[in-house]
Amino acid sequence: MQEQIVRLIADYRDEPNENAPMKWRHIKYLSAYLVPLVVIFSIFKGGYFSFTAVIFLFGFIPLIELFTSVNDKNLGSIEDEMAKEDKWFDYLLYGLAPFQFLVLIYFLFRISGSSLALHETIGMISAYGMACGLSINNAHELGHRNSKFEKILSKSLLMTSLYMHFFIEHNRGHHLHVATEEDPASSRLGENIYAFFIRSITGSYLSAWSIENKQLRREGKKVWSLQNEMMVYHIIQCALLLTIAFYFGYQVLFCFITGAFIGILMLEAVNYIEHYGLSRKKTGKRYERALPIHSWNSNHPVGRMILLELSRHSDHHFMANRKYQLLRHFEESPQMPTGYPGMMLLALFPPLWFRVMHRRIAHYPR
Repeated sequence: MQEQIVRLIADYRDEPNENAPMKWRHIKYLSAYLVPLVVIFSIFKGGYFSFTAVIFLFGFIPLIELFTSVNDKNLGSIEDEMAKEDKWFDYLLYGLAPFQFLVLIYFLFRISGSSLALHETIGMISAYGMACGLSINNAHELGHRNSKFEKILSKSLLMTSLYMHFFIEHNRGHHLHVATEEDPASSRLGENIYAFFIRSITGSYLSAWSIENKQLRREGKKVWSLQNEMMVYHIIQCALLLTIAFYFGYQVLFCFITGAFIGILMLEAVNYIEHYGLSRKKTGKRYERALPIHSWNSNHPVGRMILLELSRHSDHHFMANRKYQLLRHFEESPQMPTGYPGMMLLALFPPLWFRVMHRRIAHYPR
């Protein structure tokens, strides 16, 4: 019995902050709410303050992470089990959905104001784009859950960015083909982010149609029917666009589509940095299993909290059904030099990106 107690204590101390109560685990993820709050502030204040969300995400956070040490420790086995059963982590995730819809509605009313200057309009559109980018991340987490409620919530969030097909392609395409030539969302060695945007956006859309059509044919169902989720997604998104055009006009509709597209580009920038230059070995017609070495990882704590551990991407692809609060660090996984926001900025300058990343890739198997 004494040996068992000693072992349990040792497991518990796998986490450096082992004396922190579980409540702290909840509180730190409240930082994910900073983004929608900053977005609302940007839209509310207007003027040059409308750019606050962009500065916060791609100025303040990267700067903080440059001077923040990484935390590569994992939960001990006891804390892992506690966190797995703790519903508060789920409630924190669910609560982000109403914020996105609040941002959408407030943005539409605010942007329809007749007295906005051009720079205010641009700032508010960019702020809404930041909200969309982060809401797609929340939808991504929910899309890997099992309950119907969580899946509906995921699709609803994707609707606000006009990217509902991501639900099909990511879960049934990307996770199957990640780090292979067959995956449009895996960036290749030497491919710059701008070429990747075109290939991934178009390829992922076509892939989603192909995946859904093939499944319907296997089940003996009609492709051109409401049994096809892609058809349903298009109807829902078109209904949203028509509603916005009817109530707010075509100018506001254009602003909404532009903001949604910024969110899409944020998602695709994340896709770009997550698997750049990494590939799974192929033997015959089969690829090796997706392992932690096939995704770039970041343990920078600020990004981890705001993005709900998305940056611990190696474990996510190793075990896609692991909830965000349980994701682990692996010593063998490739590590980014800074957090996600900073890496997304770096990717916008291909020569610098290649210089930094190709040196790191050389140390990892491809």
